[in-house]
Order: sequence, then C-alpha cells, then structure tokens
Amino acid sequence: MALKQLEVLSALDLAKTQWYHFTAIVIAGMGFFTDAYDLFCISTVTKLLGRLYYYDPASGKPGSLPPNVSAAVNGVALCGALAGQLFFGWLGDKLGRKRVYGMTLMLMVISAIGTGLSFGRTAKSVMTTLCFFRFWLGFGIGGDYPLSATIMSEYANKRTRGAFIAAVFAMQGFGILAGGAVAIIVSAGFNSAYHRPAFAANAERSTAPQADLVWRIILMMGALPAAMTYYWRMQMPETARFTALVAKNAKQAASDMSRVLQVEIQEDSAAIQSVEADGANYGLFSKEFLKRHGRHLVGTTSTWFLLDIAFYSQNLFQKDIFTAVGWLPPGKQMNAIEEVYRIARAQCLIALCSTVPGYWFTVFLIDRIGRFTIQLMGFFFMTVFMLAVSIPYDHWRGHKCDEGYCGGNHVAFVVLYSFTFFFSNFGPNSTTFIVPAEIFPARLRSTCHGISAAAGKAGAIVGAFGFLYAAQSTHKKETDAGYPTGIGFKAALMVLALVNALGFACTFLVPETNGKSLEELSGDNDEDGGAGSKKTMPLESEPNTDTYTL
Repeated sequence: MALKQLEVLSALDLAKTQWYHFTAIVIAGMGFFTDAYDLFCISTVTKLLGRLYYYDPASGKPGSLPPNVSAAVNGVALCGALAGQLFFGWLGDKLGRKRVYGMTLMLMVISAIGTGLSFGRTAKSVMTTLCFFRFWLGFGIGGDYPLSATIMSEYANKRTRGAFIAAVFAMQGFGILAGGAVAIIVSAGFNSAYHRPAFAANAERSTAPQADLVWRIILMMGALPAAMTYYWRMQMPETARFTALVAKNAKQAASDMSRVLQVEIQEDSAAIQSVEADGANYGLFSKEFLKRHGRHLVGTTSTWFLLDIAFYSQNLFQKDIFTAVGWLPPGKQMNAIEEVYRIARAQCLIALCSTVPGYWFTVFLIDRIGRFTIQLMGFFFMTVFMLAVSIPYDHWRGHKCDEGYCGGNHVAFVVLYSFTFFFSNFGPNSTTFIVPAEIFPARLRSTCHGISAAAGKAGAIVGAFGFLYAAQSTHKKETDAGYPTGIGFKAALMVLALVNALGFACTFLVPETNGKSLEELSGDNDEDGGAGSKKTMPLESEPNTDTYTL
C-alpha cells in the first residue's frame, strides 16, 4: 500500500534552486574542504618527519620513517575515520542530523590543533602524540561523511540533487589543493629565512632546526576552516525528512521548511496520519531490509572499498611514485625544507590539473548522464590509464644514473597518471559518496551511508598499509630502511589496475537514482516496495508545482 506523500517533502522535491541550497552546499562543503586538507596534508610532511626524528649519520641517507611509524602516521587517521563513520552514521539516525553535526566539527578543530603539539622531545613521544590526535581527527572526519551527504540529499530537490551532493564532495578537491598551497607558502618562507645546503653537500646542516615548526604549522592550519563554519552549522534546521519520517512530526517539518523555502506549507491531516501510522519500521539486520536493500548495500560497500584502495594509495604515496620515476629529485639533492616545497608543488599541480576538474565535471554532468554511467566510465578509464602507466613503466622511468633516473619520459608518465585522478573524481570517488545518501530509507540513511563509507576507509587502510610495503623494490639493497623487499612499483601499479577493474564489475550492483525522489528510491512512501522491490507504487497525489517556484 502506498502512503500519502507529505506536502513538505513534495515541496522540497520540486522547489527551484534558490539561496538556501547554495548556503547548505557551502556549510556542508567546508567540512569536506577541511576533511581533505587534514587527510592529505600529511603526505607533504612525512619525509620531513623522517629527516627530523630518524636520521642516522651512519646510513649515508636522509632520515626516513621506519615502516611501522610510517604506516601509523599515514593510516591512523583512516582507522579513526572508519570508526567515526560507523558511530556518527548510526548516531545521526538516532538523534538527528543537526544534533550530531556540530560534534564532528568541534572534534576536528581540537584534534587538528593537537596534531601540531607534542608531549616530550623524543621521536617516540612526538610520533605517539601525532598519531593520537590524528586518530581523533579521523574520527571527526569520518562522522562528516554520512551526515553531510544525508543532510544535503534531504535538503535538495530531486532534479538537481546529484549536483548538490557532488558539489559538497567536490570541496575535497579544493581541500587537497589548499593543503599543497599552505605547504608551499610555509616551506618557501622557512627555506628563504633558514636556507640550508642539500643533503649531499652537507648532511648535518641540511635540516634546519626551525624545520620542526614547518610540519606543525601545516597540520594545525586545518583547524581554521572547520572553526569558521561551526556557527553556521548550528543555525541549520533539522532536515524535514528526519523530522517527518523518523521523528514522526510532520507539522514541525512543515514549519521548518516553510521558513527555509519562504512559502506557506499546509500539511493534509490524512497525510500526517498516514505517516504517523506507518508500520514499515524494519531494522538494518531484518529480512525485510535484506530483501529490499541488501543488494544495494553490497554494491555501495564493495565499490567504495575497491575505489579507496586505489585512490588513497595514489594520493598518500604520489610523492614516492614521482620520486621513483624521476619527476622529483632524490632526497640527497635537496635540503629538508626544500623537499617539502617540491612535494607540495607536485601535489598542487596534480590537484589543479586533474583532481579539481574531475570533481566539477561530475557536478555539471551527473544529473544529465546519471550516477551509474559516470561510475562505470570512471572505473573503466582508471583501469585503462593505470595499465598505461604500469605496463611500460620502465620506459617512462628510464635507466638509473647518478641523478636518479635518466632517459625516461617523466612528463608523459605524470600526464597519464593525472588522468587516473581525473576519472576517479569524474567517476566513482564522487558517485560512491552520492548514491548511498539516496537509496536507503530515512530512518537508516545515515547509518547505511556510514557503513558504505567505512567500507571505503577499510579499502583506504588496505591501500595505505599495503602499497607502502608492496611498492618496495624487489632488490634488498634498493628498499627503504627497515622495509622488506616488495613486488616493485610496476607490479604494485598493475595490482591497482586490477582493483579498478573489480570496481567496474561491482558497479552493476548499484541502481541508477537520477531524477527520482528519495521516498520513491527508498520505499518510504510504499510499504510493499522501494528500491529493492520489483515495482514502485506511484504517489497518490501530485502537488501543484507552481506553489513552490520561488
């Protein structure tokens, strides 16, 4: 039996794009700007941390983080994010999206500041402090995923919902770019003020004592955008879909959205009674959920898991990849602060030329060509370009010489490698975030998005820890200090291509959601159907669209 559609939900579905949509995008998007900054700025300073705290004069090489420390520094925030996605996703369905939204932001502010502090002077104490605060930073970041996606999907109209959610997520690109830009400015300033010779010229003097401030400033700057957004998050009303469909208070939902939409919304008493009497309250672990949405949850978790193995491997270790092919010079040819500058410059170039455009291609095209097509296309081209850089890898890298590697085609490698970033963002990195916010019932939407996102972070952890070891040379003398031999960069990149191909196959488990209301997709208006059923009942009445065109 189909339930009567609430006028407030019809108003949201059919409202023209207006100022409150853009306000919501900015407020939610600044959280993702901060998320990306905090997660990926660590890649600009990990080599500096090795030089500062793990330099061994007897080695004849710049200091580098031991394997266990490097894995912890790169992966602990991802572990925190996984836990935060599960916890805050569940809490968002229990307490409401708005009540939990401010908690995640304040946790991010406090933890970002904490990452720049250290209790003690030894390497062990500094790394322990850094990892402690980065775990809780990740915990807050994790909560931002399901809450921001759910809030934006429940505020948006059905015609441009995909673009609005994608625009929130696209702020990640600017966050990655900002992380590189801040690192460039800070490192350039310190290198100018406290210039030191390259490691090869004078190993002892190549690391200025003031370099210890560089990584702290870069990490702590992540607190600013989150702090600036906190007030506006607290001013947002609870979403009408949570208030009406979960809290069962349709009158309050109508009142809240009347102020937001600046129109008078009068709920029909029969519709209110229909919603309040809705008995379709099946739980996440019920047979009913398995029948309606089990396949979809498998699809959203598997595709996000596979995507993040490749995506985070490429992002967190692109400095190592660029060094391996000779685009960045060997560490011996730079001083400690100059190395931060060059790594950050490479990160900015990739973000500016491929990452950011990829996100915004999705924003502009997702409601025209659909989520399914973009995700399928993205995984396909990620596979193609990863094979293109891995199979002829020795050709791109060139032969080993005193300057690192000579005779290769480094520019072509970087261009092809950049295309994998472009099609991950104009592809599954965006759609895996969007679809889980659309296809599940309102009472389980934040929880299911959190589960899907947590599966992604599990993939990110596999990528962060696995790639670090797998990409080590097959020759013991060429591995980084403390690492066992691996399968080499070429084979590691080919494994990432295989992962992308598996993501392409798993995409067929995910439905197309373009142009449909959330209630039609999730089954919140239909006790017998929904996204997992064979048919979806039509709404009993269609509102007058002229009422809501502002």
